[in-house]
Amino acid sequence: MESIIYSVNKAEHIGGLDMPTASGRQFWFQGIDTSLPPSTEGVSQVLLENISRPGSKHNNDRRVSYLKSRLKIGFLSFLDKDRENEKEKKSVVCVEGNIASGKTTCLEFFSNSTDIEVLTEPVPKWRNVRGHNPLGLMYQDACRWGFTLQTYVQLTMLDQHTRPQTLPVRLMERSIYSARYVFVENLYRSGKMPKVDYVVLSEWFDWIVRNIDVSIDLIVYLRTTPETCYQRLKMRCREEEKVIPLEYLDAIHHLYEEWLIKGSLFPVAAPVLVIEADHNMQKMLELFEQNRHRILTLENRKLGP
Repeated sequence: MESIIYSVNKAEHIGGLDMPTASGRQFWFQGIDTSLPPSTEGVSQVLLENISRPGSKHNNDRRVSYLKSRLKIGFLSFLDKDRENEKEKKSVVCVEGNIASGKTTCLEFFSNSTDIEVLTEPVPKWRNVRGHNPLGLMYQDACRWGFTLQTYVQLTMLDQHTRPQTLPVRLMERSIYSARYVFVENLYRSGKMPKVDYVVLSEWFDWIVRNIDVSIDLIVYLRTTPETCYQRLKMRCREEEKVIPLEYLDAIHHLYEEWLIKGSLFPVAAPVLVIEADHNMQKMLELFEQNRHRILTLENRKLGP
């Protein structure tokens, strides 16, 4: 019987095929006697976890074809269905930006388009958890309630990412990534979140990203100045936002810039489309229309910040 090495975390030349992979382990597949029905559940599990996993999808066809030809066992045919499903992959687009940057306007603009489902930020949930308002409490005393709110934000955003998608394009207001990379980070940097709380939230977030599919296809960054956001915020008069100072918006702005423009803060989970959003309503609607095809079409994902 023939041994096959599936090497990961580097490009390994295996049996004449370069197989770049994304994990940090190494698996040995022993050749299986094809006269017997396959019963190696362990091999099946490895294949499911390391060939069909997010991050390895770009090379699935070559890997599956190679393993089928080398192992010559029929149980690998279950991967064909998974590959077909990948070809029909739906698109997830996250609209990111500061408070009052125009995210709701953007979502409303595209909500009338066909084949699009819109998921707004679950703010009503943050305002009412069995009669409690963690969002309002956080704005009143971030040192006391920041961890409480962000724990619940992470949970509700995970729910947004993982709920079944029924239409070709899902448009989400913010994401689990900005919850961690911008808002949790701001609480910690500003001294309003103890390190132990920050580490716990970070560990929880890292586990989610490693073990649950929260992948996205595009980030639309509505780039605004903190001053513009502050003026808009005052005009819309939401109760919890009355206590938000300009300094807070400035801090959020700089974290977004570090993350999505400079790329110096954290990994960027998808290509970024930047739309300058300091304009009035009419101009913003024109910009949304100009970028419709880039936002809603899967083929237009290589955009960069």
